[in-house]
Amino acid sequence: MSTAAAPTPAGDEARALCERQLQARGVHLEEIAAIVVRLQRPYIPNLGPEEALESVEAVLSKREVCNALLTGIALDTLAEQGALPEPLQSTLLHDDPLYGIDEILALSVVNIYGSIGFTNFGYLDKVKPGVVGRVDRRGHASGRCNTFLDDLIAAVAAAAAARIAHAHRDTR
Repeated sequence: MSTAAAPTPAGDEARALCERQLQARGVHLEEIAAIVVRLQRPYIPNLGPEEALESVEAVLSKREVCNALLTGIALDTLAEQGALPEPLQSTLLHDDPLYGIDEILALSVVNIYGSIGFTNFGYLDKVKPGVVGRVDRRGHASGRCNTFLDDLIAAVAAAAAARIAHAHRDTR
């Protein structure tokens, strides 16, 4: 007899689960919020880190975002443990630029607050500011695998920035 799996949580429970997973990988929500401020401050000069952090937390409270983040981190972790079949194991450990599935998973996050998230993500994936670049470099240099993590961090920042852009436009 099989039992039904518990669904991924939503709301505050999802945010807390995602935050724990990110912290275990050395990523703090304030670092993601700093990227959000960097993206939106040219358009919203009085944007502060508190509002950006609130937006990051709101994005992480969405079940589909939590699912994407948990999946990506699990795949990175399994690659670090050598637990994936070849050629996937080598592809993830070397962050093969033609793999693309890491970006596809991230794209499931970027549009939750509209298509502006897509353009934000493209910029962040190319420039790799702040924690996105640090995680990407650490994954290449340390034997850790962050193939999915850097893109998912960029996706969360992109979606959080889009959320703020829409909220401020609606209040102007």
